[in-house]
Amino acid sequence: MKAVVTVTGKDRQGIIAKVSAFLAEKGANIEDISQTILGEYFAMIMMVDISSATEELATLAKECAELGKQIGMAIYMQHEDIFNAMHNV
Repeated sequence: MKAVVTVTGKDRQGIIAKVSAFLAEKGANIEDISQTILGEYFAMIMMVDISSATEELATLAKECAELGKQIGMAIYMQHEDIFNAMHNV
């Protein structure tokens, strides 16, 4: 199963390291990643394989949001199909 992780907020050091370490700890595999800095804002999107993850998608999504609060970012994890449905017109 694949999920899309989005991370946005004010840029600061260590964002990618913290998010990728969290995902690795949970058994998720980052398959693709794109990130950019727009002025003082950071934006990242990741395609993640959670087939071998230690927890269900709903739990991972909740924990991602909690991690986001801890590091001052907005982090969302969605099933790939839901993300695609929301972003296709």
